[in-house]
Amino acid sequence: MVDWYQQLARPLLFYGVQIDPEWLHQRTLELLKGAAQPAATQQPRLYRQLQGWLSQRCRYEDARLAQSLWGLTFANPLGLAAGFDKDGLAAPAWSMLGFGYAELGTVTYHTQPGNPKPRLFRLPRDRAAINRMGFNNEGAAQLATRLQHYWQQQASPIPIGINLGKSKVTPLEHAVEDYVESFRLLKTLGDYFVVNVSSPNTPGLRSLQASESLGPILAALQAENTGAKPLLVKIAPDLEWEAIAEVLALAQEHHLAGMIATNTTIQRSGLKTDRILQTGNRVTEEPGGLSGAPLRQRATEVIRFLHQKSQGQMPIIGVGGIFTAEDAWEKLNAGASLLQVYTGWIYGGPEMVRRVLMGLTQQLDHHQLSTLSEAIGQNLPFIAD
Repeated sequence: MVDWYQQLARPLLFYGVQIDPEWLHQRTLELLKGAAQPAATQQPRLYRQLQGWLSQRCRYEDARLAQSLWGLTFANPLGLAAGFDKDGLAAPAWSMLGFGYAELGTVTYHTQPGNPKPRLFRLPRDRAAINRMGFNNEGAAQLATRLQHYWQQQASPIPIGINLGKSKVTPLEHAVEDYVESFRLLKTLGDYFVVNVSSPNTPGLRSLQASESLGPILAALQAENTGAKPLLVKIAPDLEWEAIAEVLALAQEHHLAGMIATNTTIQRSGLKTDRILQTGNRVTEEPGGLSGAPLRQRATEVIRFLHQKSQGQMPIIGVGGIFTAEDAWEKLNAGASLLQVYTGWIYGGPEMVRRVLMGLTQQLDHHQLSTLSEAIGQNLPFIAD
């Protein structure tokens, strides 16, 4: 099956024409939003065709890939990471693209435009991206309205997570109230929730990872969490091991459902890219979070540390540098129960999910495993065909 995206679309979009990545991102969301409308809404023919094409080319099903966590069933372990669909525009569409779940956001209590443009940059030589979006989103109230509308039409076929961040206008000393207000608006509309205190693009946000700041946030959210929704925390890859252990201890103390490892990194070592075309700045001087292949090894190390430190008792969502089935297998075997992709999906295209899932089932065959859960934390090698 010819991969039109890898052979035709990506070379054109990444090298042939200079299209702003953020503009292209937004057009993609609008297209997917249209394709996801229920058939009863009398979709234009283009959207109906796109819906069928996506389902045929992107989805892959095998019962052995299913995961059960927090009372939720994930048909496969591969989810869309937060950051792609901040406002839930295409929330009903992600199952068509083969994802086992999707995480919306990051959403803040207050509407905010984010940082000045340009703020999203591709680094093709490194299979990476730098973003300093700054939590640009329409706010928690608007996301709640949109999801209420969607879920009234039809229930989501996959679990939906919601990633919560602090509003930029909210002082750090009032962060607790900011997170709680967002959660209060959205708590009935997501299947799980994530406390994001690890983005490098909101001033001071990462300081909230410290125990004296994070503890009160988690305590307040759990007090508001009357529906016992799974609550997770997302950490930065740049923390020292001692700091990561402290966050894990807090997560355990406040009975969190899991952790996400990791967010983007502020590190720039070992990159092949010298300058960012849009700004002319050296890559080492370009602020923002780096994602993609350069993050793969560090994210895996953090996953392995958390898994071993918690003796396998803390469920982990692994994210960072997943491009192939081998990358996914590595993170599962380091201790991740679920996975997320963003940059790897941008580089790999819509059919990337299917390729990764097919590759995982091949590993189950090679190792004679009946379920994917049997591979978690086992350090089994990837066996190439």
